[in-house]
Amino acid sequence: MPAQIIDGNALSRQIRAEVAQRAAALTARGTRPGLAVVLVGEDPASQVYVRNKVKACEESGLHSVLERYPATLSEAELLERIDALNLDPAIHGILVQMPLPRHINPHRVIEAISTRKDVDGYSTLSAGELMTQLPGFRPCTPYGCMKLIESTGFDLRGKHAVVIGRSNTVGKPMALLLLQANATVTVCHSATPDLGLHTRQADVVVAAAGRRDMLTADMVKPGALVIDVGINRNDAGKLCGDVDFAGVSQVAGWITPVPGGVGPMTIAMLLVNTVEAAERAAR
Repeated sequence: MPAQIIDGNALSRQIRAEVAQRAAALTARGTRPGLAVVLVGEDPASQVYVRNKVKACEESGLHSVLERYPATLSEAELLERIDALNLDPAIHGILVQMPLPRHINPHRVIEAISTRKDVDGYSTLSAGELMTQLPGFRPCTPYGCMKLIESTGFDLRGKHAVVIGRSNTVGKPMALLLLQANATVTVCHSATPDLGLHTRQADVVVAAAGRRDMLTADMVKPGALVIDVGINRNDAGKLCGDVDFAGVSQVAGWITPVPGGVGPMTIAMLLVNTVEAAERAAR
């Protein structure tokens, strides 16, 4: 039997509707949630991502500010602008779109964002809060992945989850969130000698390595839940993930498509984090 498709578009619409209600309640009390998105340079993909984020804010009743700067902007000038946004009471979340031009240190930029406004959840403090299970902002993509898993009714307690990828933005926080849900977690990566040995034992696989068709049907346990975080393009130029969808969907129990799976959830959870930041500021 083919896998059940986990519809990220439908779930994101539901979450964004809830965000809109929370934003309206805050606005009625005099605090309209605000997100500042900063784009440096002319990267085409970044421009699309930024446009989608700003549009999602507006549709959910959030105040959004898009600041565009040329690739020649200095690191000092960017840090100065972040300082100003940190002090702006109308802004509750700050997102600096990556990648940045090479002359700007991304770590320094991320750490300059106030922890109260780090709605991307990328700072070292946010990472520490996740590690120690303290309240904080969870990175949007793994946060969205957890919501997708939750939507299926799949109980992670005692299950074996394999995360493919070890990035600071997806792989590592994904593993921590799965651990918090009482899964037994294995993290695989480019130096793992036999990837299939691990994935064939997994009840849940989260593929986040950025390699097209890396996970094939013979590497998946029948009935497993598969989350595809990858964004790649096939030979025809169409979007695809890290998972061979056609093959794996005939083996897995649940699977996310690309597009329409994790992508819309990442934006939805950014809105959730922004509203949460505004609610904290309004207390």
